[in-house]
Parts: sequence; structure tokens; C-alpha cells
Amino acid sequence: MIYGVDVFTFHDVLEICKKPNKAKLNKAAKEQILKSQKNVQKIVESDRCVYGINTGFGPLCDTKISADETAQLQYNLIISHAVGVGKPIDKELSKIMMIAKVHALSKGFSGVSLEVIERMILMLEKDIIPVVPEQGSVGASGDLAPLAHLVLPLLGLGQVWEGDMVSDTMEVLKKHDLEPLALGPKEGLGLINGTQFILAHAIKGLEKFEYLLDLADMTAAMSIEAYRGSASPFKKELHDIRPFEGSKKVAARMLKFLKGSENLKAHEDCERVQDPYSMRCVPQVHGASRNAFEHLRGMAETELNSVTDNPIVLSAEESISGGNFHGQLMALPLDYATLAAAELGNISDRRSYLLLEGKYGLPRLLTESSGLNSGFMIPQYTSAALVTENKTLCFPASADSIPTSLGQEDHVSMGSISGRKFNQVLGNLVNILSVELMFAAQGLEFRRPAKCSKVIEENFAILRSKVAKLEDDRLIGKDMLAIAELINERKFVVN
Repeated sequence: MIYGVDVFTFHDVLEICKKPNKAKLNKAAKEQILKSQKNVQKIVESDRCVYGINTGFGPLCDTKISADETAQLQYNLIISHAVGVGKPIDKELSKIMMIAKVHALSKGFSGVSLEVIERMILMLEKDIIPVVPEQGSVGASGDLAPLAHLVLPLLGLGQVWEGDMVSDTMEVLKKHDLEPLALGPKEGLGLINGTQFILAHAIKGLEKFEYLLDLADMTAAMSIEAYRGSASPFKKELHDIRPFEGSKKVAARMLKFLKGSENLKAHEDCERVQDPYSMRCVPQVHGASRNAFEHLRGMAETELNSVTDNPIVLSAEESISGGNFHGQLMALPLDYATLAAAELGNISDRRSYLLLEGKYGLPRLLTESSGLNSGFMIPQYTSAALVTENKTLCFPASADSIPTSLGQEDHVSMGSISGRKFNQVLGNLVNILSVELMFAAQGLEFRRPAKCSKVIEENFAILRSKVAKLEDDRLIGKDMLAIAELINERKFVVN
């Protein structure tokens, strides 16, 4: 993969995270970068006044800076903007930010030098990853504070991850015989303008969401097996006459998961007319969430392959101070995806509740000795709490805006908050699905000797390898954590 030249997918970025050597600069990319750097130098040597190259920033855009002061201007920009607070984001998120930033800068419209870009690539390859705090961006001129922290180590400042430990940058640079860099004209601005913090959260969220969408379908199928529900709502003919792509895909997957089930055969001649919505409407609800996933994927991959700093240097004669850094284009689909992820948890909790009711041959609370034993009563409380927490996280951050920079930046996206909330909801969803999986597996114990479909039996065995059938009350919380670990390690078969 070639930085600045190839079109990257979000999967490509995740692959580069694991194997940084997979992405390089080639001759064409280097020529783009050098041409842009020369264009900036010509602007500095001219008498023209160009924002961020020979002027101050934000409301100070009308303050002219001399050629002798341009280097100090860029240094001051970085140190003054590194004001993030809160816990550090995951090291992987910082790596995604770096990869996305290198890719954008390598397109040759930002004026950042080849030396700086190659240093960022070298840091990725040597696993020298900047520590970036999670709060402080309003997603307006991009992610100013987080990106300032991301580039502090180029100057020998800030902190970096050294393995799983945090160390001062200079200590680590010395170990690798590296010296801090001095930034040239516009380089500081090119480095900290952009949406790479928002984008990193979108990419990491997409990775989680993609698996959890598949897992939610399989989990629903296991619950339907335990409930002895019907597969007829998943027939192709029904979804062909309301042909949303997400619904069609989920319906086909549900039929595949339930194929050959002896439990569903037992349901064929019963007196039940229809199942509750949380069983019957899986294609429509899960499918809607899949549609949201696809929307976010498309927007994120467009953003990933875009130039999002400011000003954009088209030539030595033309630079444009525009708004490519504004995060609204990512904030809206992130808020939409957050709602879609929360809905997967909402409907999952309803299926869990149905399995506790003691209907259609299942014992109340999924235990044969309730009273002395609480059985699975309380895990559903945890699920309910997480579902409600997710609902509170669904308020769209993009609906808010607070003016900054003395009113120069008078509309902001809050997209960084959208990205963080999206990943929080996905984290809660893991635990909600772990509860449903635990209940569904217990329900299947009361359907024996009837066999499930092949894939459900396979996943039942995976779950039982860590969590035994509940006979009498025990520390069920440990079981829930064990199932969540199976989910996070992607042990379940979901296709």
C-alpha cells in the first residue's frame, strides 16, 4: 500500500496498524510532497499574505508574521494547542491517527516536508506512538488539541507509548538515536488541522461494529432456537417486497443459522400464531443497523482518502483557506451509527427477557429450582442498565455547537464526542450480547435431546468450553465476563 497514492479502506488502516511496513512512500508520493513543500517556500519568499504560512491563527489571521519568525510560529502553534485532558486514548487509536494523517499529508496539498512525514512513518515502524488525551477537541478546525499531542514527539516533547508503558519522548528518541525536528513554514498547521481523531474513532468503531452486527444475528438465532420460535419471518419472499439491503442480508443469514434445526421443527404444528417483535423483526431491526454501518463506512473511507487541513496549497500562486477540516461530515454518521449500535442492544435485552418468562417449555428464570435460587434474574438487570446507559449516550453530539476562537470558528461539529460515544456504546453492547448468549445457551439445555442447526451447536460448544450450565446459584458475573472475553477475542462463528 502506498501512502498518498492508493485508496485506503478502513480494513487497510487496521492492517497497517498491525504491520506498519505494509505501507510505504513511493516515488510519486515523494514528488507530490516535495512539490507542495516548494510551493509553500515560494509563498514565504513572496510578499503575499497567506493564512497560517505568514499570518497568525484563528482570530489572529490578520497579524502578519515575518519570514524569520515562521519557524517559531509553527513551534508555538503546536505547544499552545496541546491542551487536551482526560485519559489517554488507546495506543491503537493513536496509531490509526498517525496512519490517517500520513496518508492525507502525502497527497501533496499540505506543504508538510518529506522529512516530517518520513519521521512519522519511522515512528510507526519503531512503535514509538504518541500519547493523546481523549478530551479537548470540538471537531471544528479539525481535532486541534488531540493532533497537537500527536505531533509533540516530533519536537521531542510530550509522551509516547513504549510497549504498554508511557515514557517521556526524549528518553525514547535517545534510545533510537533520533533527534527532534524543527518545523518549517505551515508544517505545524498542516499537522494539527484535520479530522484524524474523529476518523480514528470511526475506523476502530467500524471494526467492532462489523463483528457485533454478525454476532447479534447469530445470538438472535440461538435465542430463537431456545425459544422454539419460527423461521418463517425470514423467508426471502417477504424481504424481496421490502428490499432494504440490510434486511435482506440479515434475513438470509437467519435462515442459514437456523437451517436443519430440530427445535424449529417442533414449533411447526404448535398453536402459536406469531413470535414477539424481538424475534420476528430481527431482519428489520438488525438490518436497519447494518444500513447505518454501511453509511458510516462509506463516509469514513471518503474522509480517510481526503485532504482535511487548511489552507490547501494548490500551487505557489494559489492557496485556499476553506473548511475541509470541519468534522460535521463525520459527526452526523457517527451519531447515526451510535443509535444503530444501541438498538442492537435494545432488542437483544428484549430477547433475553423473553427467555426468562417461563413460556413454551422453558422454566422461569431459566432454572428448575427457582425460589432458593435466583437463577438468571439479575443478569438481565445488568443488561437493562447497559441498554439505558446506551440510550443516554445516543444524544447526538452533532446537534450542539459552541463558538470558539473569539467567534472566528463560530460553528463546530463536536464530532470527537460522537466518535467517543460510538465506541462506548459498542463496549456496552459486548456485555449486553454476552447476557443474551448466556441465556440462550441455558435455554437450549431444556430443549435436549433436540439438536440445533450445525452453526448454533458449534457456538453452543464454544460457550460451554468456558461457561457450564447453571444448576444452582453461583458467581454468574464471572460467566458473563468469560463470554464477553470470547466476544472480544472473536471466538464465536458468525458467518
